[in-house]
Amino acid sequence: MTKFTGTRHVLAVQDLKKSVAYYIDQLNFKCAWTDDNWAFLQRNEFFLMLGECREDVSAYETNNHSYFAYVETTSIDSFFNECKINGIEITSAPANQPWGQREFGIRTIDGHRIMFGEPLNDN
Repeated sequence: MTKFTGTRHVLAVQDLKKSVAYYIDQLNFKCAWTDDNWAFLQRNEFFLMLGECREDVSAYETNNHSYFAYVETTSIDSFFNECKINGIEITSAPANQPWGQREFGIRTIDGHRIMFGEPLNDN
């Protein structure tokens, strides 16, 4: 049977240079490849493929459809503090959820929303 080995998220952005700078400077991604219309970014095992689409509506205009990823992480509270220090827009503060995750959400400069979660200990 086929095994899925990873995901890469493809996002439309209106200003590629501005978006790349945001992900690198504020979310500590690294740029793996870029040209005039695309940038491939990575932070650990979280991969993004940003494509410039200046004429399309922004993710802000899609309301709840702007959610695109749930990223499992370690040290969620430390990462939350990193996001606050770096001026990231927080949409929900860290909270323990009944489904066994401690999670919080952000909104990027393009309006895309990401949830980050860490499994709660069973202790």
